[in-house]
Amino acid sequence: MPLPEIIGRSLIHKGRKFDFESLTIRQPSGRVMTREIVKHPGAVVIVPVLPDGRVVLIRVFRISLGKMSQECCAGTREAGEDPAECAARELIEETGFKADRLVKLATFFTSPGLSDEAMHAFVATGLTHVGQDLEEDEHIEVELVAAAEVLQRLDRGEIADGKSMVALLLAQRQGWLAPSGPPGP
Repeated sequence: MPLPEIIGRSLIHKGRKFDFESLTIRQPSGRVMTREIVKHPGAVVIVPVLPDGRVVLIRVFRISLGKMSQECCAGTREAGEDPAECAARELIEETGFKADRLVKLATFFTSPGLSDEAMHAFVATGLTHVGQDLEEDEHIEVELVAAAEVLQRLDRGEIADGKSMVALLLAQRQGWLAPSGPPGP
């Protein structure tokens, strides 16, 4: 099946973390169209699990929503930054916990209809509290929640952030959110 071809690309706006671009596309029919996208460097989301099986969640103020949102910690990759290094950095910054072990759960696209953002999901274990290192514009509260309660919050719609939902469900399916605690090494 013939696919559309990108024949042109122009910057609409250069943002602090991501850019807005206009793409010129030639359809298989020959028709030329334009589409706008968000060009993103990629990001990480982390499910931190304590030895007793509790999950480290955050409540973060989201300006786009105008309210606090219950989520897993996450962050945008710096240019060329390895996803695992970004996950380790963001975990400390947002939760104050350092991980001895980061395990990749999956990589997924957050919203491929409008962005190329690739989200790398990790589970973090062997946690040691070292203190948060928040950026000036971050307003984050940390909460330690039993795995069963985390899953109930998902079911009740209290955790409505897509990346967190995906990461938590992946962690559950892979055995990291078991009632008896995470799997061994």
